[in-house]
Amino acid sequence: MNLHQFRFVQEAVRRDLNLTETAKALHTSQPGISKGILELEEELGVDIFARHGKRLRRITEPGQLVLQSVEIIMREVANLRRIGEEFSKQDAGTLSIATTHSQARYVLPEPVAQLRRRFPKVQLVMHQGTPGDVARMLADDVAEIGLATEALADVPGLVTLPCYEWQHVLVVPAHHPLASVDRPTLEQVAAEPLITYHPTFSGRSRIDAAFAKARIKPNVTLEAIDADVIKTYVRLGMGVGLVAEMAVRDDPPGGDLAWRPVGHLFGPNTLRVAFKRGAYLRHFVFAFAELLSERLTRALIERAMAERPGSHPTSYEL
Repeated sequence: MNLHQFRFVQEAVRRDLNLTETAKALHTSQPGISKGILELEEELGVDIFARHGKRLRRITEPGQLVLQSVEIIMREVANLRRIGEEFSKQDAGTLSIATTHSQARYVLPEPVAQLRRRFPKVQLVMHQGTPGDVARMLADDVAEIGLATEALADVPGLVTLPCYEWQHVLVVPAHHPLASVDRPTLEQVAAEPLITYHPTFSGRSRIDAAFAKARIKPNVTLEAIDADVIKTYVRLGMGVGLVAEMAVRDDPPGGDLAWRPVGHLFGPNTLRVAFKRGAYLRHFVFAFAELLSERLTRALIERAMAERPGSHPTSYEL
């Protein structure tokens, strides 16, 4: 058995047992993938996959156990590479970050700039997606560190830590009647055409939950993943916006938009940082985490990563 065979099995599962897609992802041939998996099964003496003709249909019971071992082996191989990179290149390497648009646009620029000044030989790669995408990129070793408000704390195999809390703000044209209201009510917000985030982004679930609890149906006219897009349509008079507070932090006072905090309506949200359990974290990964929040110290992260895995993900609260 060899690492190529393990990689074939792992990628086949990630690609929903589609060997054509597996071959594309690994830049090799489909017959080579099939042959490698069959040879591994013959050596182990068990079928990893149940088949219908040449097609893989499902993972067998022994195959589930094999896959667990393969995941551990491939994770440790990735750790070996990181250890080698850290001690051979010292302050050089690549740091891959998975995050949502809001964090990439409003939160990460300053920490990224600080890290670049401190470690000029480190190449930064930023992957943007939904919170679910962020979790998958961590699980698949595409990224070493992930940031999102939703989803991460509920994913087995990840260690998550809180960075900071934030709240939503109501954004309206400067001349809008709500611009002069210090504490808008749910009824006032619901009476307006509402422009806000897609349900999987930036605390939208809290917004929906607050309206549902009050038995109020908001008039959501537009959903987006980008606060700048939301603010653009507010400027066009299409409605009022609900965005994360960091999206208005640098807006100049006295502009064409006004905003009011609405944390009293929708509650606080927590941005979390996540790592894959068992991953080897290089020193500049710890340094980047510490730049994100004063709460995130190397000692805290190491303690969280060292905890025994259970049936649920390790998650710390503020």
